[in-house]
Amino acid sequence: MNAGVESRKPDRRARSGAGWGLKLAAWGGLFFMHAPILVICMYAFNTEQSAFSFPLQGFTLEWFGAAWAREDVRASIWLSLKIASLATLIAMILGTLAAAALYRRQFFGKEGITLLFILPIALPGIVTGIALLSAFKLVGMQSGVLTIVIGHATFCIVVVYNNVIARFRRTSQSLVEASMDLGADPFQTFRYVILPNIATALLAGGMLAFALSFDEIIVTTFTAGTERTLPIWLLNQLSKPRDTPITNVVAMGVMLVTMLPILGAYYLTRDTDSVAGSGIAATRASR
Repeated sequence: MNAGVESRKPDRRARSGAGWGLKLAAWGGLFFMHAPILVICMYAFNTEQSAFSFPLQGFTLEWFGAAWAREDVRASIWLSLKIASLATLIAMILGTLAAAALYRRQFFGKEGITLLFILPIALPGIVTGIALLSAFKLVGMQSGVLTIVIGHATFCIVVVYNNVIARFRRTSQSLVEASMDLGADPFQTFRYVILPNIATALLAGGMLAFALSFDEIIVTTFTAGTERTLPIWLLNQLSKPRDTPITNVVAMGVMLVTMLPILGAYYLTRDTDSVAGSGIAATRASR
């Protein structure tokens, strides 16, 4: 009996969770990482016009209206939304096709192809940007919206690919075989069997890709030419201290736009394995 009691003690200690010291360290780390975001959000509502001060001088919503009234802000928002949508669409199509082609077969060079998918997002952004700029100049393509979309799509593909191929591997091949045996053609099999099984993973990958593209600045700097996306607009605003309140409002908006798709991707896949590519996405976003 004593032996049985003793054998249950480690399990009880394991269920008790981490100690207070570890919990405080974890919460302290989270606060350290998110404190700058909280500061920007607080000062977006500050009544002071040109600089930071503490405590806040007052509470106002004036800067939200002032930011939306500016034509350059609206143009940058629209351009970023358009580029992120196009890059995400391309990534979803190519990433899904690549995952469908690679998930079942083993062949010489498969790992090399997978590495090629990962390289644009794994390499430092400045390396990817220089490589893309050199490639565009080599083929005589002028920098603009198209080059930005292509540049963003190169690193968004891997996020979609990782999510979809992970779902493909968990999808029973017998379902596909049964569909074909019952007379369904490949398109019908894809529409009624494969697509419903990969839909949430595909949507999650698309959300992560959109978030990555919307706030990307390093690759965009090399491929934008004279175009100004919202992150480039924010970078230019650093030299304009009188626009600090409006800059804070726009920065808070960018954080919300990128945070919501990531949360959506998490909730879409929370009952399955962790979102494939989300770690890469977070790493990329942090740069």
